[in-house]
Amino acid sequence: MPGFFFSHSSMTELNGKEDCKLAEGKIHKKKQKAFGADLKNYLKCMVPHIETGIKTSSSRNVMLSAEEVIQWSQSLEKLLASQSGQGVFREFLKSEFSEENIEFWLACEDYKKTKTCHLHGKAEKIYEEFVQSDAIKQINIDYHMREATAKKAQDPTHTSFDEVQKTVYILMERDSYPRFLKSKTYLNLLNQLQPNTSK
Repeated sequence: MPGFFFSHSSMTELNGKEDCKLAEGKIHKKKQKAFGADLKNYLKCMVPHIETGIKTSSSRNVMLSAEEVIQWSQSLEKLLASQSGQGVFREFLKSEFSEENIEFWLACEDYKKTKTCHLHGKAEKIYEEFVQSDAIKQINIDYHMREATAKKAQDPTHTSFDEVQKTVYILMERDSYPRFLKSKTYLNLLNQLQPNTSK
């Protein structure tokens, strides 16, 4: 009996060592795959609304294509038409401390789809968050536009923020967007997705 007990504990110890080696092997494999996985995790963090798609069994097919990323360079409109593009651009704007621009633009896009009975509440929220002079995420507009937008927000329609949204769009298009296309964020993403031409 004692011998059996001894051999059982040895087996347990042996199995423990094998489990450790197996775990180490998995960690090593994870390190090898880390480079590709980093991009996936980066996009997951940036674009939470496509995270559920990334988790599906065909997750490799959900990854961005080089063609989609190249399309982003054609116009700001094409960049913002892509949910992944919005996420990557937002991360870039965060690095420049100007993410309020894309957040405001997206809030306006959402506002346009709002049912009439909910316009007043959403208009008030957008005004307080982005437009008023002491707003937490204040957008860069002049005094006259701020005042005009304040009046429109008090008696809201679906077009209340159109003028100021266009101003912010032009600001991003002329200022942030060209820098984004030259940034490491964009160029590194493009390089990782483009096929290896040396093969």
